[in-house]
Amino acid sequence: MSYYAPSIEKLIESFERLPSIGHKTAVRLAFHMLDLSKEETEEFINSIKEAKEKLKYCSTCFNITDVDPCPICSSPKRDQSIICVVEDVRDIMAMERTHEYKGVYHVLHGTISPMNGIGPDDIKIKELLARLQNNEIKEVIIATNPRVEGEATSIYLSKLIKPLGIKVTRIAHGIPVGGDLEYTDEITLMKAMEGRREI
Repeated sequence: MSYYAPSIEKLIESFERLPSIGHKTAVRLAFHMLDLSKEETEEFINSIKEAKEKLKYCSTCFNITDVDPCPICSSPKRDQSIICVVEDVRDIMAMERTHEYKGVYHVLHGTISPMNGIGPDDIKIKELLARLQNNEIKEVIIATNPRVEGEATSIYLSKLIKPLGIKVTRIAHGIPVGGDLEYTDEITLMKAMEGRREI
């Protein structure tokens, strides 16, 4: 038996469908929404509607954008000869926070995962290969996550790209800054050893 009115229960259930939102957080969010003024509620609703209506994928890199091509692809300050391949749009935000990378991106929108029925044709690999026909591309940095699917995808991409005469690199994996060796798993330690460099 529910303790809430049906409309509140529906609102709670809507929040529970969001990723990483449990029941308690959904209840908190629902009651927070009820405490908003009518104007604040309208503004919130309109921002969701506007995002759904205006946002699209960049026709070049498949980043989410409201202009095509996206600001990164169209920026004259970016090095168009280097493409960083990522799994997800959120990975671009993580890379951009470093303020170090000056090239452009390509979003795969997933990884190869036969266990989940996702093959090379289900992600944006064909589109990446089409971009590589441009003679200006000198390097492809593969920045997929260090999971089995990310590793499989990076190996698959490397085998396709290297014959084109383009340099293929993989971001290093290893121990996070501030981490302790004794708490680090074997795979992370192995990757840290593989990625070691002279100092």
